Order: sequence, then C-alpha cells, then structure tokens
Amino acid sequence: MFLPIDLKHFISNNLNKNIKDLAFQKNPFEAYDWKWILNQIQAKQKAEKKLPTWFNNDDIVFPSTLSIEQTSSEPLAEYKSTLISGENIIDLTGGFGIDCFYFSQNFKDVTHCEFQEDLSAIVQHNFKVLGKDNIKTVSGDSIAYLEKTTETFDWIYIDPARRDDTKSKVFLLADCTPNVVALQDLLFSKSNNILIKVAPLLDISSILNELSNVKYIYAISLQNEVKELLIVLEKGFNNLPKLIASNISTNGKLITKDFVFEDDAFCTLSLPQKYIYEPFSSFLKIGVYNSLANEYQVSKLHKHSHLYTSEALVNFPGRQFEIEKVIPYNKKEMKQLEGTKCNITTRNFSMKVEEIRKKHKIKEGGETYVFFTTDLNDEKIVIISKKIKTD
Repeated sequence: MFLPIDLKHFISNNLNKNIKDLAFQKNPFEAYDWKWILNQIQAKQKAEKKLPTWFNNDDIVFPSTLSIEQTSSEPLAEYKSTLISGENIIDLTGGFGIDCFYFSQNFKDVTHCEFQEDLSAIVQHNFKVLGKDNIKTVSGDSIAYLEKTTETFDWIYIDPARRDDTKSKVFLLADCTPNVVALQDLLFSKSNNILIKVAPLLDISSILNELSNVKYIYAISLQNEVKELLIVLEKGFNNLPKLIASNISTNGKLITKDFVFEDDAFCTLSLPQKYIYEPFSSFLKIGVYNSLANEYQVSKLHKHSHLYTSEALVNFPGRQFEIEKVIPYNKKEMKQLEGTKCNITTRNFSMKVEEIRKKHKIKEGGETYVFFTTDLNDEKIVIISKKIKTD
C-alpha cells in the first residue's frame, strides 16, 4: 500500500481542488484506479481538521469518506483514552482505528477488530506508518472472535452501529449492531470492564433501563456540541452511576465535572439577576439541572428553562452573560429590537428562533445576545445581554 512519491505529491497538490472538477480529468496514473485516487483526495480533505495526525502524513492510505465521517475526531479519541488504562484492550468495532491509536498510549497491547477486510488492511498499513507496533489487527466478525479466543482483556471497547438493516437510525441500544444488551454476559466473561460509545441522542434513562452494572456515563461535547456518550460497565457494580459532563474547547481546554445521579434534587428559582448562564450542552445532556444550580450556587429562571442566574459572577461551566435589560415579551416592547442585529437563543419558549427573527425583523449576528424564555411566574420574557469572554 505504500504510495509512489509522484502519486503522494499529486494527492497533496490537489487537496484544494473540487472533486467533481477533478473527476473529468484524465487519470495520470495508469497503475491506480482513478476513483480510488479521487477518494484519497476527498477523504484526506475531510480529515484535515478532524484527524490532523493522519492528514499530515503523506504515507497514510484513506478508506471511504463515510469511514472518515463516522470515526472519532482526534480530540475526542485522545480524551477517551485518558479515561481507561491497563495491560490489554480489544476494540470490537475498530473502524479507521483512531480510538485504538490513542488507546495504545495507555495499554501494552491493543486488538483492533474490523469486519470489512479492505478497511482492516488499510488500518494495519497505517499503524505501521505511524509506528504503532503494539496494535494487532483482526479482520472478520469480532463477536465470533471474542467467543473463540481464550484470551481475557482488561477492557473491552465497543461502538455499536446506530442503523438497522434498512439503514434507518435507531435510538435503543438493543436495536444497534452489535446488540450490547444481549451480549452483556459474553462481554463480562472476557473482561470485568466494558466501555461503550453510544449515540448522543440516546436518552440517559433508556441506557439505565437497558444495561446493568453501569458505573459511569460520560457526555462529551466538542466546542459545545455533544459528540459522544460513553458508558462504563463494571462487573458486579450495583450502585447509582456517576454522571460526568465534559466539554473540550477550540483551544483544547477541558472542563469536566461529575455528578451523582439526580433523583429529587431541589434548587432555588429566581427572576433574572445581574448575570445569566447557559450550560454547556454536555452538562444539559446528563440532565442534572437542579444539581448544577446547587453546585455553582446559582438559581434557575424556571424549573423548565435550564437557564441560570446570579448577582455575583461565578465560574460556571457554560456561556456567561451580563444582563443589560429584561423586558416582557409583547408587541410594544419588541419594537426596540426591530431592525437590530443580535444573537437569539430560546429556552422554554413557544416560538423558534427563525419565527422570532421573521416576526420581529431581527437580523443575525452582532455583539448582543438575546434570550427568549419564561420566568418563574410563567411570564414570557426577553433578556438582552452581552457575552462575557472566558479563556
């Protein structure tokens, strides 16, 4: 799979070109399929920001663009690798191998399993190129391999496919492939520790209903967008799980906090004070709305709004704003925003952002941030604020 230098130069020199335009050109490399070359260019284009280590190595061979789209980004894989360690780990759904690459930094031996033979061969080549000699690649059915092997592992990692046989999205773990719900006994016969990656849309309560021995649930956001939910199962663990929210910023800064599973936590409600806070999406995902208020000594605007306020500025895990004005939502008051440019957020409000912009002739952008929400008296209000810059 090692590429000749002239082909590597051709791929690098055409990364800024439109693939559709390139497709009409004549293939200058008779020994290589033109569609395959175009795929190398397109896949590498997609990897530039997501997988810089792979992008910056000209000896890397890329799989289909779909594999690039489905794989973890490097910041997520690197963070994930810091959560676990040991002698050996097996990845039952290896894909392009990004997770295994980072697991290999904290494990002596890593086994990468991939059903697609061609993808497995590409990954094996790339691990050699990247100098990873502690990763073994296995091509074929990983569950069959796990059943037959006599080896046990410190950790098992699995990322079930979230589409059924008709390619439709599914939202229950039992409907994913492999079915980790049905496989729990097999998995625990080979390891005491299991790490499962699931869809960000999956509901926390459904995870707890479907799986046993759940010790931790991580909600991980990258640049304030939830990208992964991670579930840690420990054999014999029967207590309430810890819920851990993590946000990785553009500069790589990590903000993380763990909470005990919220049952009937109580928090204070308040009208808007001097500051308003919008939690990172990962903190909202784990659903500890009241515990979040108590932890950071702030109040909620409404039990269903999930916006927080305080008189003194606190180091809150999310976007922070200084309130300039609070007005009731009515036709008369809204005239002051007509024709202005501002950023709009809605929380517990009956209209969508697009509807608000259209109805009140508000342009997008600017330095003003406006929250349309409901207060503790069930009154619709509009909070006009300025964003506080944080590191």
